[in-house]
Amino acid sequence: MKKELDYFIIDGCYGGNQDWFTDWWMNKGGCGAATCCDSSLYFAIHREMTHLYPYDVKQLTKEEYIQFAMLMKPYLSPRMRGIDKLDIYIDGAAKYFADRGEPGITMLPFAGESDVADARRIVRYQIDHGYPIPYLNLKHKNKALDDYEWHWFLLTGYELFCEEAAGQQEPDGTMMVKAVTYGNWRWLDFDDLWDTGHREKGGMVLYRYTPS
Repeated sequence: MKKELDYFIIDGCYGGNQDWFTDWWMNKGGCGAATCCDSSLYFAIHREMTHLYPYDVKQLTKEEYIQFAMLMKPYLSPRMRGIDKLDIYIDGAAKYFADRGEPGITMLPFAGESDVADARRIVRYQIDHGYPIPYLNLKHKNKALDDYEWHWFLLTGYELFCEEAAGQQEPDGTMMVKAVTYGNWRWLDFDDLWDTGHREKGGMVLYRYTPS
């Protein structure tokens, strides 16, 4: 069972790329803003909410994406500890959506302390319903995930390597998720990603859309 969202390419990159940012703070700590930029672009392209992106969605360029990120910076400004709480992202993104005249998008926090079975279900629900998932990972015990430490990125797909048995609430087996950041993607084992091994957790932001 596999599901991936349609996405977008900018100058050969899979989505935007934080490495493009020439502003020092944004280059070092603009992952939250970049995640909201990519979310907005996804909604503009695939949900026809073109008012969320101030440039031409049919001709995406690196230069305009950088300008877009600087427009997003006041809403999700980099800071010493980063945007280390789900509510900080939700508050900033909500202000941006409101200022762009989009009242229909709402967001819910899904805490990293939640049970992994519930997290697996919500990932599948969000992707199945056409929503990218902003994901906050703080510290992690797996050194192979060092590039994702204290970092915001998007989940845009999943693949489940088992079949659900009759009467089984949650299928066992590996669930991989497609993690998108820095203009690239990588498939990660979701259970491993969710089990950080640290007390301080991140989590996910769940988009919802209700037409006005």
